[in-house]
Amino acid sequence: MGNVPTAVKHCLSYEQLIQDYPWLKRWLLEEKTVSRHEYPEFVRIVEVGPRDGLQNEKEIVPTGVKIQLIDMLSGTGLRVIEATSFVSSKWVPQMADHTDVLRGIHREPHVRYPVLTPNLQGFHDAVAAGATEVAVFGSASETFSKKNINCSIDESMLRFEEVIKAAKERQIPVRGYVSCALGCPLEGHIEPSKVCEVAKRLYEMGCYEISLGDTIGVGTPGSMFKMLQSVMAEVPTSALAVHCHDTYGQALPNILTALQMGVCVVDSAVAGLGGCPYAQGSSGNVSTEDVLYMLHGVGIETGVNLAKVLDAGDFICEALGRETNSRVARARGRNL
Repeated sequence: MGNVPTAVKHCLSYEQLIQDYPWLKRWLLEEKTVSRHEYPEFVRIVEVGPRDGLQNEKEIVPTGVKIQLIDMLSGTGLRVIEATSFVSSKWVPQMADHTDVLRGIHREPHVRYPVLTPNLQGFHDAVAAGATEVAVFGSASETFSKKNINCSIDESMLRFEEVIKAAKERQIPVRGYVSCALGCPLEGHIEPSKVCEVAKRLYEMGCYEISLGDTIGVGTPGSMFKMLQSVMAEVPTSALAVHCHDTYGQALPNILTALQMGVCVVDSAVAGLGGCPYAQGSSGNVSTEDVLYMLHGVGIETGVNLAKVLDAGDFICEALGRETNSRVARARGRNL
């Protein structure tokens, strides 16, 4: 110990500490390492790449490519693949082939293929094309709602009420989205109470599940916690999902926060495709590959084969002529 003073030697002596504090040895031997957070045993992944991932592509993606992508994803073990959007081609030209896509895919019996239907006309078109599940897309931001779907929040709720009523009559399940749940490109901060209000209205209308979206990827685990805490006071946790963009690199930490709070459903996009056409600066969705790698590493079951998702990611990136946004795909390539 060299010239260390006696008092310091005493402080640094393990034997002396044990002698002075007999309980310390037992405490150190106990498994008091990092406190283990409780995670769900199983997480359902909702693959949104074919719709939310491709809708912002400037160049029109051939219908055959979209169909092949969905068919490849259908063979990965995914249970839900959002196939397309029945919106006006005037607003989203990329989705103009929605009927051909939905009719062209090979449907696996264990997979659901929801489609986005923003209004009653879109719903009827989707049903005519063979849709068996639909989704409506609202916003917690008044300004963003007007820019994104050309109506106020209250007006959008009236539209959704029509869709949900028609869906109930046909026993078609409806999923609800709430965008700008952690921030808006036009309004900035969004109060958790506003997110809660919109989510509650969608749930009470009849949406079986509400996906809470960080549309521009500005959320942090702290803001995710506060927002979910507010929403969970009015909507059952079992009816919630999270939809994270990775603009600030916070998507995976935000998802972990949601899982620790009991959420068991996560939206993601193969190869990290996406970005909202009405939210400048937002990067793509969190990649399905990265989410799977994290979940499997924590010991959470998903039923999804990561290697096959990587294959689908390779396919669509080659078709689009771009590099994947998945860190797992970039880091590990085919060596899985």
